Amino acid sequence: MNTKTENTNGLNYRDAGVDIDAGNQLVERIKPAVKSTNRDGVVTGIGGFGGLFQLDTERYQQPVLVSGTDGVGTKLLLARQLEKHDSIGIDLVAMCVNDILTCGAEPLFFLDYYATGKLKLDNAQAVIEGIAEGCRQSGCALIGGETAEMPGMYDGEEYDLAGFTVGVVDRPRLIDGSRIKAGHVVLGLESSGPHSNGYSLIRKVLERSGDDPAMKLGDKTLGEALLAPTRIYVKALLPLIENFELDGLAHITGGGISENIIRVIPEHLGLEVDLSSWQFPDVFDWLQSRGGIEEREMLRTFNCGIGMVILAGEDDADHICKALNKVGERVHRIGRVTDTADAPQRVQYIRS
Repeated sequence: MNTKTENTNGLNYRDAGVDIDAGNQLVERIKPAVKSTNRDGVVTGIGGFGGLFQLDTERYQQPVLVSGTDGVGTKLLLARQLEKHDSIGIDLVAMCVNDILTCGAEPLFFLDYYATGKLKLDNAQAVIEGIAEGCRQSGCALIGGETAEMPGMYDGEEYDLAGFTVGVVDRPRLIDGSRIKAGHVVLGLESSGPHSNGYSLIRKVLERSGDDPAMKLGDKTLGEALLAPTRIYVKALLPLIENFELDGLAHITGGGISENIIRVIPEHLGLEVDLSSWQFPDVFDWLQSRGGIEEREMLRTFNCGIGMVILAGEDDADHICKALNKVGERVHRIGRVTDTADAPQRVQYIRS
């Protein structure tokens, strides 16, 4: 290796577009936010090669680890367009922890991946502080992550996000849908908006309509409604999982109501969903009217106001609703499980 230093035209990493010093500054900036997510089980803070977490094996008789990974899709493009970076991290955590919650799992820890063409410290700090807020809302620890500056892969200050979470559930309390029968009640917990799905279509509607994101839509602006962070249902549902028979849980994500609930129901069963049992929020009415979107397309693309679904026996449904109401959740009976022997399709929509 040539160690001569006379060549003053030699390149360094910063010349190639990667600023190691900026990355180090980001780590220092986010340390307080990361520390605020600590919980029992965290062994080390950020900065090492791996995040360490010690599982409480005395608490679980047959611990099953449940993992989940996700991103936030093209909602990122809208966040960048509106220059709002402080809540997209909540979306990232929500998409992961809500998924593993459907198995009955308590989220334990979270890791993130932030990739960009050029690291802008303020934006990255806002995103990661949002991730920390999502972790606090779900009771899991942010124990590590990766920030990658990749000029040429991303244009300028564009960035992308991915997240990964691990949770645990005692095997006897694992929720797998196997107990679901015809006659089970379908309970829907309200969403905060489109959450993190359907944004390619949302952005197309916004482009074609020409509507200003600053326009009023109910008690918010259109932009605020579209960027409302995904709701995290962990703290509302974990106590129910401990105390009630929840036979199925479905996180309403890509595929909307039509395709997500059916994923947790045995193949010989179907669904009847009553569309008059809840009111679509204003943002979905805007999408449907300004985009000329057919109702069935709305239902298979968006959550339409229902972000999480519980499937339970008739005898338990009222008690579950009361317990959720006590903690401030608005829950609706949106349908029932049916026998599909004589039904033309597995999901049927009615209006009572």
